[in-house]
Amino acid sequence: MIGRLNHVAIAVPDLAAATATYGNALGAKVSAPIPQPEHGVTVVFVELPNTKIELLHPLGDNSPIKGFLERNPSGGIHHVCYEVADIYAARDRLKAEGARVLGDGEPKIGAHDKPVLFLHPKDFYGTLIELEQA
Repeated sequence: MIGRLNHVAIAVPDLAAATATYGNALGAKVSAPIPQPEHGVTVVFVELPNTKIELLHPLGDNSPIKGFLERNPSGGIHHVCYEVADIYAARDRLKAEGARVLGDGEPKIGAHDKPVLFLHPKDFYGTLIELEQA
């Protein structure tokens, strides 16, 4: 059902420093910071030959990343994103298997302008999973 790894999202307390580390020290191609107010984050996309890294920083007081960084002040992996061919079929199959879809269960448009869903980390060994329709 799942396809390739689309990205790994890392919450960072200092977006400029994280961007410099990936761009300068590691030599990766990084985007400019992109505010995503509908998701409560500012994101920098790090392009790799085989996948992407998303650097996430809180945007606004209700940011889900703000709470994550309060619990993990140094930052850390927030979620992993896998591609699926049909997000509705994937959702229905996962729910039938007992997995919990976060929110209202309906796909939302994610940072890459494609439908996404998040799956409860307790159902996936402590890892927040994002599914993105390819």
